[in-house]
Amino acid sequence: MVPFHKGEVMIQNTHSPFMDCCNRLLELRDSYPPLKTAVVHPADAASLGSAVDAAKEQLIIPVLVGNADKIWSVAKAEKLDISKFELVATEHSHAAAEKAVELAHTHQVEALMKGKLHTQEFLQPIVAHDSGLRTSRRMSHVFIVAVPSYHKPLFITDAAINIVPNLDTKRDIIQNAIDLFVLLGWGTPKVAILAAVETVDAKMPSTLDAAALTVMAARGQITGGIVDGPLAFDNAISREAATAKNIISNVAGDADILIVPDLESGNMLYKQMRYLFGVESAGIVLGARVPLILTSRAAERGQTRLASCALALAVARRRQQESSTPVC
Repeated sequence: MVPFHKGEVMIQNTHSPFMDCCNRLLELRDSYPPLKTAVVHPADAASLGSAVDAAKEQLIIPVLVGNADKIWSVAKAEKLDISKFELVATEHSHAAAEKAVELAHTHQVEALMKGKLHTQEFLQPIVAHDSGLRTSRRMSHVFIVAVPSYHKPLFITDAAINIVPNLDTKRDIIQNAIDLFVLLGWGTPKVAILAAVETVDAKMPSTLDAAALTVMAARGQITGGIVDGPLAFDNAISREAATAKNIISNVAGDADILIVPDLESGNMLYKQMRYLFGVESAGIVLGARVPLILTSRAAERGQTRLASCALALAVARRRQQESSTPVC
């Protein structure tokens, strides 16, 4: 098996499920040039070190955007060589986010990567109506996790962007995740729309949305995946649980994508996996003009950040291939 990180910061335990998932992502990058990426306010060891690591792996070409004194201070403290990287100096982190969006608008960078700043601060200029990076599709975040007790990688969405999504937003969240799965060449995904129960209950809006979204998929308003819901978490990922409850479904017990009802439930689900069971992840924001690499400020330098860079590279380059393919 090819290790995830070939350079000086070799990551151990290459036979873990997450490493297998990482390798699948890295296999996609072999024929792609690195992604020129604005690293927004990399003023801590994790974000700046990860940018250096990703550059060594030829995943990105970092453009460091932020307070120059703080960035150089971190580089010296961590013994990181950033002399060969472009550094765009700004006064503070908010200005760095605004400048990164400007660089994307003028095609000077191909992706944005969050450094040491709050997610809201990172996203504010991105979602601005007049000057941001919006498209016709609602932005949403996808975590790709590999759980040792599950038989394949899982997508979890949206646990970072949309707080209380309505039906139309949920439709875009689902479509974004399906499009990512297909873009990676992983086939046709099975999409489980989660709720607390697997039956429709008028007192539980999440079950009504799930049922409506399932019908929308059947009517072609959501394409590219097999969609079913509402499904409770247990019967979405466990065939035994689905069988015990007499659930007949092409998705139950074999889901590829988990659609959570809202940000709070998704965030808690992901962090439970991360902090109780040590599950690693790759994460990306979809629906913007360029890929957005969005990782937690608490994420350490290593697997999560590198895998997210690999994911962004694969997404950007495959989109470019699709857009340049002649239509017969």
